[in-house]
Amino acid sequence: MLTYSLLDLNDYLRRVIALNFAQPLWVEAEIAQAGNARGHWYFELIQKGAEQELVAQAQAALWANDYRRLLKLHGPALQEALQTGMSVKLQVKVEFHERFGLKLIVQDVDVAFTFGQLELQRRQAVEALRSAGLLERNAALSLPPVLQRIAVISSEGAAGYQDFCVHLAENTFGYKFRTTLFNSAVQGQLAEKELIGALAQVAYRHREFDALVLIRGGGSRLDLAVFDRLELCRQAALSPLPVLSGVGHDTDQSVLDLVAHTALKTPTAVADFLIQHNLFFENNLLRLSDHLRGYSEQNLLQARLNLQQYEALAFAATRERLRLHAQRLAQWADLLPQYARQSLLRQEQQISQIEAFCEALKPEKALKRGYSITRKNGIVVQSAGSLQAGDTLETVLSDGSVKSIVS
Repeated sequence: MLTYSLLDLNDYLRRVIALNFAQPLWVEAEIAQAGNARGHWYFELIQKGAEQELVAQAQAALWANDYRRLLKLHGPALQEALQTGMSVKLQVKVEFHERFGLKLIVQDVDVAFTFGQLELQRRQAVEALRSAGLLERNAALSLPPVLQRIAVISSEGAAGYQDFCVHLAENTFGYKFRTTLFNSAVQGQLAEKELIGALAQVAYRHREFDALVLIRGGGSRLDLAVFDRLELCRQAALSPLPVLSGVGHDTDQSVLDLVAHTALKTPTAVADFLIQHNLFFENNLLRLSDHLRGYSEQNLLQARLNLQQYEALAFAATRERLRLHAQRLAQWADLLPQYARQSLLRQEQQISQIEAFCEALKPEKALKRGYSITRKNGIVVQSAGSLQAGDTLETVLSDGSVKSIVS
């Protein structure tokens, strides 16, 4: 059986690779890990399959001399591209060393490819959010009239967070804000995971707050690429609180800005927005107060005028009624003696008539006309049935009286 030493095998592999890969070639991969030491850059390159499983892996190096050359060629964009998690297109020379194994030596970097991949991922994220109806969801939430209880997602040591807090605390209007920090990395490999976790914590406690602020200071486009990630932006869109974003973009608009309720450029701009929002509420209160005061004063003035009119009308009506009553009293005063005389005259006539009637009805007058009065024991006899034989009667005539006995 033919047997090779490890050195012989590796030497054979080195010569095969050197023979078949004599010229540099371009490789597309994702940087799983990046680091530098003494000016040299070292990378772990990977490729993932359709199910995001790892299907390929290799080590790469960018020597210090080549790095300085490429830095002059591409500028700061080179450093932005060579970060963990970035998709890159590298021109590499394939080398195999008997002791150190396979290594890809970076000769050039297609910076435009990296930015193009980021833009492609950004567009895919926007389209996915639009298809799910999430682009306008958070913007549809209503901001409370006053914003005071603020949940803040940021890095505790970030200058942008410190500027935000100072700007709120030193506002010239004396407004008080209560901010609660949910600490999270805002760049780097752990940023997306920690930001999503912070969003979940805020959602769980959302009844304690009026709004959610997500901020970080300025940075390069690649530094801020995490805010274009689909899952992060989906969680922000689903937030039960209005999201105010201030992630340091000067010109570019992140996907987070698209799904946020209100997108602002910087952390201090977010602080200004909160202050201006409360100032707008206070101005509305003052305006309504002035309007209410003016309306009340106008109503009071109108009421006074109405009262004066009613007073004048009441005085005139009372005076007119008094005049009418005085006129009637004068008329009655003139008519009363006449009415009294007429009444007395009528009463005198009635009395005279009654006297004449009474005079005509006197017994003496009746006796003179031939009538008589019969009494029994001093009582006038009105019926023959009341008499008995032997009763003594007295009959009164006009010129005297006679007595008789009933037989």
